[in-house]
Amino acid sequence: MLEQAKDFYEESKDIHYILKNISEDRLNTRTQFKSWSFTDIIRHLHVWNIAAYKSLKGEDKWEKFNNELQLFFKNGKKLSDFEKNFTKNINGKELIDAWQNTFKEVYEIFRKEDAKKRVKWVGPDMSVISSISARHMETWAHSQAIYDTLGKIRKNKDRILNIVIIGNNTFNWTYKVNKKKIPFKKPFLKLISPSGKIWEFNDYENSNKIEGLAEEFCQVVTQVRNIKDLSLKLNGKTSTEWMSIAQCFAGKASSPPPPGTRKCITK
Repeated sequence: MLEQAKDFYEESKDIHYILKNISEDRLNTRTQFKSWSFTDIIRHLHVWNIAAYKSLKGEDKWEKFNNELQLFFKNGKKLSDFEKNFTKNINGKELIDAWQNTFKEVYEIFRKEDAKKRVKWVGPDMSVISSISARHMETWAHSQAIYDTLGKIRKNKDRILNIVIIGNNTFNWTYKVNKKKIPFKKPFLKLISPSGKIWEFNDYENSNKIEGLAEEFCQVVTQVRNIKDLSLKLNGKTSTEWMSIAQCFAGKASSPPPPGTRKCITK
């Protein structure tokens, strides 16, 4: 079984458990992430889980989805317009149930696939393992805004290793999308997993080093926290620069939240 598919499923189940008994009115609560509501977040995750499913089912299904998306952009409409149209603007419990059913289906189809198989995406093609890891990353990153808004302290699991790997692998991408010269070497990473394991990446002899909690590294590369609000230890110019602009997701260059603006809201 593809372990990353199970990680995606477990992450999705955790946030579903929190939302399944919330009132429909509460689902319209605005978060600190671009003022997206809980509904906006779940709709976004739901649509792109479907997209990943279609990419795995075959090029024809993917192309139909992508052509519809590109037509919306061509007509000057926003991604949120496409997502509402694609889901027939369902809301509340109906949306939550549809999202749950889909993430189960995504798990079931991805867990049996060849990890190296190539699938289509909006950007470059990617492997199956990269596709499902990206779904895990986005689920984890967007759901953080829900945890924060509800005043819940997240208890992470070692499955966030998938997000650490994506964050490390997108080092070059971060510099490319920000139109900056790519440094010769990635900083050495020494991170502590939620269970207390030590995860190390890259050349340990590099004078540029990043040390601390894996959870905080994930928060920086997914831009759910500003590096200045965390306790990661940074040594070297490249380490400092990378953590100030890190971006592990596709799209245009995006700035991290200003210091102090993304945090768990205490009740």
